[in-house]
Amino acid sequence: AAWAHQPELSQLTVAVNVSAVQFRQSDFVGSVLSTLARTQANPQRLKLELTESMLVDNVEAIIAKMGELKASGVTFSLDDFGTGYSSLAYLKRLPLDQLKIDQGFVRNIVTDANDAAIARMVVALAESMGLVVIAEGVELQAQA
Repeated sequence: AAWAHQPELSQLTVAVNVSAVQFRQSDFVGSVLSTLARTQANPQRLKLELTESMLVDNVEAIIAKMGELKASGVTFSLDDFGTGYSSLAYLKRLPLDQLKIDQGFVRNIVTDANDAAIARMVVALAESMGLVVIAEGVELQAQA
């Protein structure tokens, strides 16, 4: 974590995709926290990216683990939003910082009114919940 002590790099965030298998491991929280302590990395600069498919079962355990890590400063992003199994009821309970709209909705946003409507709705929802929104797969100015 020496890079984190360089002023020009100190505000960078490291985003890590976490699989359902990894997140469900009993020692996941302890492993993340011990790694942060060992490397002296700022937990607020770590963003764990989870996918909606993780929410298929045992949501309470997922929320509890997220809460433990969030309490230490770790941030969370829900990746590929709109393609998985989550309900809006779960969305309001998850301690998230960011939503990433799946590129499937972004790809045709200029030509498909339904994709555009879904993207607008997700942005409005996320903003009303105080979440940052990232759109995956933006390649054209018109998609932005």
